Amino acid sequence: MVKKFTYFFVLVLLITSCKTTKTVTNTSIVSISTKKIIKNQIKNSFDRKTVKAKIKAKYIDANNAQPLTIKLRLEKDKTIWMSGTFFSVPVAKILITPTRVSYYDKIHKTYFDGNFSLLSQFLGTEVDFEKVQNLLLGQPILNLKNQRYYTEIDQDSYLVFPKKQNKLFDILFWINPTHFKTNKQEISRLASQETVTITYPEYQQISKVTFPKQIKIVAKKNTNKTILNLEYRAVEFDKTLSFPFKIPVGYKEITLK
Repeated sequence: MVKKFTYFFVLVLLITSCKTTKTVTNTSIVSISTKKIIKNQIKNSFDRKTVKAKIKAKYIDANNAQPLTIKLRLEKDKTIWMSGTFFSVPVAKILITPTRVSYYDKIHKTYFDGNFSLLSQFLGTEVDFEKVQNLLLGQPILNLKNQRYYTEIDQDSYLVFPKKQNKLFDILFWINPTHFKTNKQEISRLASQETVTITYPEYQQISKVTFPKQIKIVAKKNTNKTILNLEYRAVEFDKTLSFPFKIPVGYKEITLK
């Protein structure tokens, strides 16, 4: 089960319902232009240099509910480092840069070291460092400046969607009307009945920064569903960080499928 979980953990964190964001209490949203929504979203993007945090994670599928503790170190636009433990036993370590994904599993003595191409093929869209970083920071996985969008009000959010959807997948963003972080984002591939929904049930204020407290990732394919719940704890910004990572000798290389 640990092997299955650590594989899933790598997969979902590199891709790109649910409770309402608790910071929103006013259900009456003022209608504003798409241009202003996107401008506010960009204005309120995460602007600190580093993040250091602990994450309480839980993987759920039809047969299991598996806990994991993750140490996260993130240097904005440069490096994402994660170390996972299962009941205090180290199980995996991940290092992500703008050009490379490296990962090793200490339980099964396997590793992966390569680029984002296999994950991009899996999703039917390009996966890169920025998408992973934005997912972790509560920001849209796509840069909203790069396309033209429609917007409408959907319950407690501004629903933002491209005027021209991709031929292989649809993508939707629900933007919080108070702090303009992401309430939810969803990628769906109708041809293969695959959907990934990333929801931010709660945000928190840390050193005057609006930052996710919880992230819920739900991956569906046909009738199968897997869930990854993440809860940030002990979050600190702008600390000097190191990113220790070395694939142990003797580990067997694996290929993500």
